[in-house]
Amino acid sequence: MSPGRAEPPAGTPCPRPALRLGDAVALILGIVIGAGIFRAPPSVAASTSGGAVLLAAWLVGGLVSFAGAMCYAELASTYPTSGGDYHFLARAFGRGTAFLFGWARLTVIPTGSVAFLAFAFEDYAAGLLPLHLPTGTLAAAMVVGVTALNVAGLQVARSVQNVLTVALVAGLVLVIVTGFAVGPAPPGAHAAAPRPAFGLAMVFVLLTYGGWNEAAYVSAELRGGRRTIAVALAAGLAAVTALYVLTNAALLRGLGLERLRGSTAAASELLALGLGGLASRAFAAIVLTAVLTSANATLLMGSRQVWAFGRDFAPFATLGRWSRRAGSPVNAILAQGAVALALVAAGARARSGFEAAVAYTAPVFWLFFLLTGASIFVLRRRDPTRPRPFRVPLYPLTPVVFLLACAFLLWSSVAYAGLGALAGLAVLGLGLVPMWLSFRRAPLRRLPPLEEEVLP
Repeated sequence: MSPGRAEPPAGTPCPRPALRLGDAVALILGIVIGAGIFRAPPSVAASTSGGAVLLAAWLVGGLVSFAGAMCYAELASTYPTSGGDYHFLARAFGRGTAFLFGWARLTVIPTGSVAFLAFAFEDYAAGLLPLHLPTGTLAAAMVVGVTALNVAGLQVARSVQNVLTVALVAGLVLVIVTGFAVGPAPPGAHAAAPRPAFGLAMVFVLLTYGGWNEAAYVSAELRGGRRTIAVALAAGLAAVTALYVLTNAALLRGLGLERLRGSTAAASELLALGLGGLASRAFAAIVLTAVLTSANATLLMGSRQVWAFGRDFAPFATLGRWSRRAGSPVNAILAQGAVALALVAAGARARSGFEAAVAYTAPVFWLFFLLTGASIFVLRRRDPTRPRPFRVPLYPLTPVVFLLACAFLLWSSVAYAGLGALAGLAVLGLGLVPMWLSFRRAPLRRLPPLEEEVLP
């Protein structure tokens, strides 16, 4: 029992350790390896001066992500909770900051990600299915499908996630093998080298690595004790980094740098060299698997934070109920699915593409990422005697590296996003209204103490 922890009412359903280490790694792989790895390599190549710099950018992205993962591993093992960042921010900066984070998770970050993943699903599914449906139909069907999958229960969602992750990794391995089998590419026509913009390249790279922090939301549901989350993060990111570097090496070898810079579907072009007429269907199947895997993991993990948010604030209390039957926060899952469906409906009328999705979500995402990274310094100073089963290696250098990367990405996302960034920040600002109403109804001094789930 943790010091100061409030006892929940007897019989109240709550998270239980039901996930194995392999399940956590599969969730990390699934949520990180999305459609980005099939869209970002040409943009990164166009911003780098050569093949070695291109591969270095992807390796640096993995190292920066690993630094952040070690910060999250300390926080999640010290304060194991299905609320993840929400509880870290509440402990470090107060419940006002945590409320705005919970609001952002409900309206901007994971729900927006699921909606735009749904449109990616529709784009590629339309090429495989001989159907002529109104825009948004297949996207809405995907949102309903992954929502129903998670409502069916943690065991079902976990099993499907593991199968999808294996299929996704197999698809990336196919791209890697094809690139090294058909290469090296013949020399392309000489073209003027682009102006190097390594910083811009890292924007795309780190966005493609995004999502590993979601593992903190299931730290209270992991078997094996508090250090398991650190092992899961390290193993998951090591696998992602290896796959990303090898995929880009294969694209570089099979297509050549100039062709990669000018490509709009590099992996599809590469597969065409090795598989011929089957390439387009194989590529569509790989991307569909990536999208479904990422959407399922996003909904599964994001609902845990919404559940923690709902437990604290009376206007959202319905979201804070845990289903004993499903082993999941069903109401939070349904709420996120509903918001994602609303975004799909809006997007079906006025879609603005992948860049708009990044513009809307990225500034808010990196703002709270920066604050969560800073919380490790605050909590070490404020709570120095608390047992820390895992400590960040090379402290304080490791978290400083992570904070600098977050600050750079926050600045870059605002600088490059323009009006899209203002839209996401405006929605975040709207959260001040329900926050004021919540605090007026239940002042901070009357809120229950923060708690974390007890692990075996």
